[in-house]
Amino acid sequence: MTTTIENIEKELKTGNLNSFYILYGEELYLLENVERKIKSLFGETIKGINFISINETNISELIADMETPAFGYEKKLIIARNSGLLKKEGRKKNTELVKLRENINNYITENYDILKNSIILVIIEDDVDTKYALYKTIEKLGIVCKFDYLKSAQIEKRIASICNAYQVKIDLGTIRYFMEACGTNMQDIINEVRKLIEYAGKGGEITKDSIDKLTIKKIESVIFDLTDNLGNKETKKALQVLNNLIYNKEPLQRILVMLYNHFKKLYFTKIALKYNKDIITSLDLKPNQTFLVNKYKKQASYFKENELYVILQKLRDLDYNYKNGLIDLQIGLEAILCRYCSKNV
Repeated sequence: MTTTIENIEKELKTGNLNSFYILYGEELYLLENVERKIKSLFGETIKGINFISINETNISELIADMETPAFGYEKKLIIARNSGLLKKEGRKKNTELVKLRENINNYITENYDILKNSIILVIIEDDVDTKYALYKTIEKLGIVCKFDYLKSAQIEKRIASICNAYQVKIDLGTIRYFMEACGTNMQDIINEVRKLIEYAGKGGEITKDSIDKLTIKKIESVIFDLTDNLGNKETKKALQVLNNLIYNKEPLQRILVMLYNHFKKLYFTKIALKYNKDIITSLDLKPNQTFLVNKYKKQASYFKENELYVILQKLRDLDYNYKNGLIDLQIGLEAILCRYCSKNV
């Protein structure tokens, strides 16, 4: 059975464990949470007896591990992480792996009635090929869950749920402000929201002010702040943001790349609006980034199309001149911000 992240989390809360799992995808924090929950529900584990860890170096031993009883224990937990067993292959096939995959599939199919009462097999990969017979067998007999990055609305719901669990108030606008500041990586979100909950206390409220005071802002968020200042013609504040990044030892080359990519997205947003194109598609935003659309639209409105084009050209020229020793990178960045963003180009 193929299921969603929310459904597998609900199922595990009931305490029920299946005999076969395939967990894969990009959202590693939630995937690893599910893995930890499975291990917790399984109970005591003794490596080599009722717990086996499999990777690409010992994947050939999987059938033998499934065959061997968990002496003194009812079941055996086998976790195969990044073993390559279900990974998509290129044109040149690994014949040994192909044969091993076929043998494992046959073994599970032929011995399912025994295995369902003796093992819990968890296969974890970054990505899988859903065409493999082994994938389809486990999908039929067990649970398959793809851990895609959450959509913006799903992240908002999780943040609200965490705050509610600790009886701390937070409104939707503040949640979105928090996401803009701290990003959408679930591990970072958990770390930062815990600080805010502790600061607010039971019955308290998380505010934009507390987010500014306590959280570590992602550089992407800082670039948004810098651009807001530029758009409002507050060049002095924009330079202060730049200097703060430098003071915090953010590499100048990375700042240049981030600025270039940000203004490129503003340029693409401007073009998309001009020709009535979908901004999410134009910017190639992931599901967990769609909440930024309005932010990009607002910031694009600060500049004319030709202004953004010239800024991008000047940033490219700065990169060339810096690499050829013709200009100091910090001075060049400050000059561009002052000259091209404080007035019309």
